[in-house]
Amino acid sequence: MKRLLTTLLLVAVVSLSAFAQGKFSGVFFGDYFYSAARDTAFRSADLSNAALKGPKSMQGFVIRRVYFTYDYAINEQFDTRFRLEVDGSNGPTKGTATVDGKYSVDVKDAWLKWKGVFKGSDLIFGIQPTQAYDVSEAAWAYRSLEKTIMDLRGIVSSRNLGVALRGKIDDKGIYNYWILVGNGGPKDVGNSPKDLSASLATGDKFNVYSILFHVKPDPTVQFTLYGDYRPTYNVNDPASTTAPPATVTNASYTAGGFVNYTQPDKFSVGVEGFLRGTADAYKDLTDPKTLKTQKTLGVSVWGWYNIDTSWSVVGRFDYFDPRTGSSLTAAEKGDSRDYILAAIVYKPAKNVQVMPNVQIETFEKIPNVRSVDASVTGRLTFAFGF
Repeated sequence: MKRLLTTLLLVAVVSLSAFAQGKFSGVFFGDYFYSAARDTAFRSADLSNAALKGPKSMQGFVIRRVYFTYDYAINEQFDTRFRLEVDGSNGPTKGTATVDGKYSVDVKDAWLKWKGVFKGSDLIFGIQPTQAYDVSEAAWAYRSLEKTIMDLRGIVSSRNLGVALRGKIDDKGIYNYWILVGNGGPKDVGNSPKDLSASLATGDKFNVYSILFHVKPDPTVQFTLYGDYRPTYNVNDPASTTAPPATVTNASYTAGGFVNYTQPDKFSVGVEGFLRGTADAYKDLTDPKTLKTQKTLGVSVWGWYNIDTSWSVVGRFDYFDPRTGSSLTAAEKGDSRDYILAAIVYKPAKNVQVMPNVQIETFEKIPNVRSVDASVTGRLTFAFGF
C-alpha cells in the first residue's frame, strides 16, 4: 500500500511538472439577445440560408463559445495543442445547441506540430484549423461578434482531421504557403473520423485537398488566395436510359481571396470573397433531364476603429447568393441575402469586452411572390479570455 501511494504521488508530481511547462488559455463569449423584427409570413425554417433565425420577440441569454486550451512544447522540435470547446453557436438565435437543450463539449483541436521538418516548413497532424479563413478571422478580430463569411455560411469547416504542411517560401516570410489534406465526403465532414462501417457500400474514400498562399509584404498589408477541391460520390444522370443509370460527377471546388490593410492598434479594414461551384448539383427546371452546376458567391467588407484604449467601433456588410449566374430561371432566384453588423466595443479591462450590437439581414424579393421583411436582432455581447 505504501509503495502504491508513493508511485501515485510520483506520477502526480511528474504530471504537474509537465503541465507546469505548458500553457493553459481560455475564451468565452455569449449574449443577451432580442429578435426585434422578423417577417411574420415566414417561419425561420422557411427562409433558407438565413443567418438570423428564430421568431419575432424571441429573447434570452446564450453562450455561443467556450474554449479551454492546453499548449505544450515537447521539445524544441515538437509542439502540441489540445482544445475543448463548448459550442452554442447553433443555439437559440440560430437553432438548437443539442436535442435536450444542454451544451455539449467537443474536441476542437488535437494536433502535433513537427517544426522545421525541412527548412522553413512545419508538418501538422491531427484535428487542426483549416486555412480558408484562418488569416482573415485573425485580422477581423471579432469572432466574438460573428464568424467570417465562409464560416457563417458553412462553405468550409473551421477544422479538419488530416495532415498539413505550412511554411515560408522566402527567407523573410513575405510569401507563405499552407497545404492541407483532410477528411472529406458527400459534405464537408470537418474533424469527423472516417466512416469505416459497412453502411457505405463503396466506403468513405474521399478527402478534401486545399491550399492557401499568404503574402504579407509589411505589417500593414496582407492578402491571401485560397482554393480547395472536394471529390465525392457520383450522382445518377437523369438523362441516362441504362440500368443501373449512368452517373455524373458531383465534385465541388472553392476559390477565395482576402485583402487587409491595418494600422496596428488603430484600425483595420478587410475584404473577403469566395466562389464555390458544385457540379451537377440540381435539375434544370426547364429541362429535368439536365443537371446544372450550382455556383455560390459571397463577399464581405468589414472594418474596426479603436477610438482609444477602452472604446472601439465595428462595422460589417456581407452579400451572399447561394445560386448565382446569368442562366438562372426566375424560380432559381430570390435567395440572396445581405447581412449587416454594427457594434460598439467597451473594454473595461484587458481581455474583457462588453459589446452592444445589432444584426440586420435583408432578403432578395422572391420572384412572382412577394418581398420579405428584414430580420433584426439586438444583442449585448460579453467576451473575455485568459
